Amino acid sequence: QVQLVESGGGLVQAGGSLRLSCAASRSILSINFMGWYRQAPGKQRELVAGITSRGTTNYADSVKGRFTISRDNAKNTVYLQMNSLKPEDTAVYYCNAVYLSYYWGQGTQVTVSS
Repeated sequence: QVQLVESGGGLVQAGGSLRLSCAASRSILSINFMGWYRQAPGKQRELVAGITSRGTTNYADSVKGRFTISRDNAKNTVYLQMNSLKPEDTAVYYCNAVYLSYYWGQGTQVTVSS
């Protein structure tokens, strides 16, 4: 089992930055994939960024060049650095881990004002 705890959401003006953190309850080196998803009101949950156990990353087209996913293996934590935020980035952001099954964090709200 994997427990995930997110932090770092909040309210920011357009053009600003936020960094989300996702702390895992086990070594992230053993987790095949970790990702950040988001869900805006009335929309489906979508993958924003992901990172594999080998360090391969992928991003949604809408955030390429603005968001960066990274990890600190010693802290068992994955980060999402979000720069040049736009109002359309407003959503609840969820951390996800794939380790024999799918695990989700509780979500953290990100609100970008125009």
